[in-house]
Amino acid sequence: MKHLVIIPTYNERENVSSIIDAVLELPNTEVLIVDDNSPDGTYAIVETKKEEAKGKRIHLIRRAGKLGLGTAYVAGFKFALSHNYDYVSEMDADFSHNPTDLLRLRQACIEGADVAIGSRYVKGGGFENWPKNRILISRGGSLYVQILTFMPIKDPTAGFICYSAKVLQAINLDKIQFTGYAFQIEMKYVAWKLGFSLKEVPITFKERELGISKMSAGIITEAVLGVLRLRFRNIKRYYRNLKG
Repeated sequence: MKHLVIIPTYNERENVSSIIDAVLELPNTEVLIVDDNSPDGTYAIVETKKEEAKGKRIHLIRRAGKLGLGTAYVAGFKFALSHNYDYVSEMDADFSHNPTDLLRLRQACIEGADVAIGSRYVKGGGFENWPKNRILISRGGSLYVQILTFMPIKDPTAGFICYSAKVLQAINLDKIQFTGYAFQIEMKYVAWKLGFSLKEVPITFKERELGISKMSAGIITEAVLGVLRLRFRNIKRYYRNLKG
């Protein structure tokens, strides 16, 4: 069993070494950092750790500049598929997601789920030290997505996910177009519309302690408008990987 954890980074020098170490404590797990040429030198820290590990279990994609969360994950997905990983997870670099929960998400996939979602809004899930205004925005966004798409997921904007490789193989990743919250919604919605099973696993989402949040008004606007576009698109015709 091969499991790859993809972590996009941009100016995460305070967190990147520790998050890599935490992920690598887990069995049968490797980590891929997709760095958008961070001005703070995040990629240099990863390169050093990779050299120290002699290239084992630590991988790095360094991109030319800040190209967006969605394209970072797509690059990571393509890397995972080309290297024959069985399970592919995505998570933040700032410890807002507990690395040990990766095992619970992976186990959900092993037991039959095609996509396991670390959810804040199912029983047992929640927040720790997250601002109330952010919670209201997140909850409102989740409700908006549920109403428009009818997707039976309580936390559609969640970014802590494990995919079975067959899901990524079935999706034409070159058609994925959104970069922020809308990317997370798009991937779940497409997987659901293509007939894959989605399971929510309760997690506690923590406010970051180090570094700066990448949230912006543009990301929120993209999500609001992107959901409308998704709702009226022929998902099977547009996203299905006909070569897969």
